[in-house]
Amino acid sequence: MKVAIIGGGAAGFFAALAAKENYPNAHVALFEKSKKLLAKVRISGGGRCNVTNGTVSIKELTAAYPRGGKFLKKSLTIFSTKETMEWFESRGVPLMIQEDNCVFPVSQSSQSIIDCLVKEAKKLGVVIEMEKGVKSISSENYQLELGFTKEHSPAVFDKVIVATGGSPKRSGLEWLEALGHKIEDPVPSLFTFNMPGESVRELMGIVVEKTLTSIQGTKLKSDGPLLITHWGMSGPSILKLSAFGARILQEKKYEFKLQVNWVNQANNQLVLEELQKIAKEHSNKILANYRPYLLPERLWHFLLKKSALPARKKWSELGKKGLNKLVTHLTNDVYTVKGKTTFKEEFVTCGGISLESIDANTMQSTVCKNLYFAGELMDIDGITGGYNFQSAWTTAFIAGKLR
Repeated sequence: MKVAIIGGGAAGFFAALAAKENYPNAHVALFEKSKKLLAKVRISGGGRCNVTNGTVSIKELTAAYPRGGKFLKKSLTIFSTKETMEWFESRGVPLMIQEDNCVFPVSQSSQSIIDCLVKEAKKLGVVIEMEKGVKSISSENYQLELGFTKEHSPAVFDKVIVATGGSPKRSGLEWLEALGHKIEDPVPSLFTFNMPGESVRELMGIVVEKTLTSIQGTKLKSDGPLLITHWGMSGPSILKLSAFGARILQEKKYEFKLQVNWVNQANNQLVLEELQKIAKEHSNKILANYRPYLLPERLWHFLLKKSALPARKKWSELGKKGLNKLVTHLTNDVYTVKGKTTFKEEFVTCGGISLESIDANTMQSTVCKNLYFAGELMDIDGITGGYNFQSAWTTAFIAGKLR
C-alpha cells in the first residue's frame, strides 16, 4: 500500500507515524513544500512547545474549542491528552504539567519534541521529501494522483492524508474545494487587541492574573490572566475572546469596545462593600498607598487618574461619588480596540475544510474515498493552552488508521 502525507507539521508527522505503525509494510511518504519541518512546533510556546493540556475531562476539553469541540468528542475518547503524554514520555520525552494545566517538555525546549518525531519517523522508515508541494489531487478507481508544484512528475497513491495546516486565505483551499469539499472561509483566531488611542499601553508588561473581559454589543465573555502590551492587550483572557469571537470581530473589522473587570468580581455591590470596608478600616491612608484586590501598583495609580481621583486623597474623603467612580473603573473599565496583532508564524485560523465534508470516526473525506484530513486544515481550532496541538495529535492518530 502506498500512502502519502501532505504537510510536514505536527499533524502531518503524527499521521505518518500512525500510518506506518498501523501498516508497517506500507510505503509512507511525507511531502513538505518548504525547507523546514515542524516549523510551528519549533516556535510554539515561545520555543518551549505547549504540547498538550493536562485536562483529562472530555467535557472540559471539548469546551476549549470554539469550533470542532462536538466533532472531537468521540475522537478524544480514542486518543486524548493522557495518550499524548504517554506517547511522548514512552519515547524519551519527559513532560511537565504547569499550574495552568499547560504541558511542556521538561527540557523547556521544542527541540525535544521535534527530535522525537523526526527520530521516530526515521526508525519506522517514513520517507520524507522536502520542497515538494502538492497543488492538486485527482481520484480514479479509488486511487489518488497527486500533482506537484515545480517540475515534479505526478504520483499515484492508495491513501492520502492532507495535513497542510491552517490556510490564511480561501485561495489556499481551492485545490481541495475542487474535489467537492465544502470550505468554511478562513479568518484569524487567537490574536491580541490593538489600542492605538489608549494610554493604558504605557503600562506595558503588567499582568493581572484574574480578570473578566467582554465585548460591548455581543455575548462574548472571557476570564483569566490579562497582559498589557505596548500595542494594547493580550494574555489568555484576550486570546480566548478572540478565538470565540473570531467571525464576529472580523465582521466588526476589529473595531469595538472592550470591557475589563480588573478584580474578577462580577457583583458590583460586593466590590462597593469591599471599598467601603477599606474606607472605614483604613480611613487615614491615602489612595495611592492602599491598593484594593492587590492590584499592580502602576495599574492602580492609572485607574485613580482615570477616575479623576487625586492619589494623595485619603480613603475617608472619597464619599459616595468617589467610591462609585472606583467601582466603575474596577469592574467596567472600557477601552477602544482598533485592529489586531496575530502571531505571524503562530497564526491559528478559524475555518478550513468544513466538518460536514469529514467523517468524524475515520477523518476520511465524505466526497473522496481514501482521502483523509488531520490538524488545523480542518475547521477545528482551540483556545491557547495546548488544545490546538492536541486536536492535531488526535485527528492525525485517527486518520493514520486509514479506515
